[in-house]
Amino acid sequence: MNIVKKRIGIIGGGQLGKMMILEAKRLGFYVAVLDPAPGCPAHSVSDKHIVAGFDDLDAYLELSRHCDVITYEFEHISASGLALLENDGRLVYPSVKSLKTIQNKYLQKQALRKSGIPVPPFAKVGGVDEIRAFGCPLMLKTTTGGYDGKGNAFIGCDKEIEDAYQSLGGGTKELMAERFIEFEKEISIIACRGIDGARAIYPVAENIHVNSILDTTIVPARIGGAAAKKAALIADKVMEVFEGVGTFCVELFALKNGDICVNEVAPRPHNSGHYTIEGCFANQFENHIRAIAGLPFGDVGLISPTVMVNLLGESDGAARLEGLCDAYLDPNVHVHFYGKGESKSGRKMGHITAVDKTVEKALERAIRSKGLVRVIGENPVNRK
Repeated sequence: MNIVKKRIGIIGGGQLGKMMILEAKRLGFYVAVLDPAPGCPAHSVSDKHIVAGFDDLDAYLELSRHCDVITYEFEHISASGLALLENDGRLVYPSVKSLKTIQNKYLQKQALRKSGIPVPPFAKVGGVDEIRAFGCPLMLKTTTGGYDGKGNAFIGCDKEIEDAYQSLGGGTKELMAERFIEFEKEISIIACRGIDGARAIYPVAENIHVNSILDTTIVPARIGGAAAKKAALIADKVMEVFEGVGTFCVELFALKNGDICVNEVAPRPHNSGHYTIEGCFANQFENHIRAIAGLPFGDVGLISPTVMVNLLGESDGAARLEGLCDAYLDPNVHVHFYGKGESKSGRKMGHITAVDKTVEKALERAIRSKGLVRVIGENPVNRK
């Protein structure tokens, strides 16, 4: 057994970083965080907050001086900064090698395809002619930086190519084309890998997106047993391919013929895994901390059917949560408000989890509660 790492550094102080810290603090660990926002969600629960940008290499070095192991809450950070720490003998999980490949969607897809993992047909494209030659329908994507639908454009026919191309930078960014898949359901799996290679695979989750932003996660996914088993095997192989340490999310498409293919991989806990907080014996954040600290995994089994719905900001301004008392009249409902000071229209501000004996009943509770809870922006935020 490895020596347990009790001083943890986290790059990113958003809600994912905060949830990691809460699990680490339950074990009495010291946690330092690096984030440019002085009032980020993780600020109030961390032992040390280094206020600096994600491209500030001096800040990376400062963080490493306080920690035994370093992790991150999202992938759009400086791989060069992490490589600097790795080269200096610091432990970074997931590894810089994993991050560099996953950060670039084209390289990510290449690695998956090379390993025999099913992915949609894809190609790097340099202009309108190459996009047209690839053929419609397709998803045009920037290879780096995209999230929640940003950096993606659907192209259904040739006449839409020029507008989509211009919307993604008109040649100023590296682009890839990916065949649009007629899927039956979007699904995902939270998967964990330890320093010793041990793996733990959570149940298959069914995801519903609205305007390219995750709206609802339903567990267990409403797919057949054979498809669920196939998805779990693919997720396990993905963890082997990237040799990741920590919690990953594997986003997949379930096709009408029963096949499964990978959409994207995230090297971190994920929004679609928030259901694990109330729905599973050990949640995705706990097992991430266990993995990077050198501890065995907790039980990833589902306690009961669980549904999660996201809470988005309805307007801009200082964030205010409404309807909490009404939602909590249902004892099977759990509200998570992330503590972001500023609400923005469409910004993820929290989520609601509902549990019950069946998926249908849990879904009813979640939808009813979402109709009661709102996050609004009241007054202009003081940015001084």
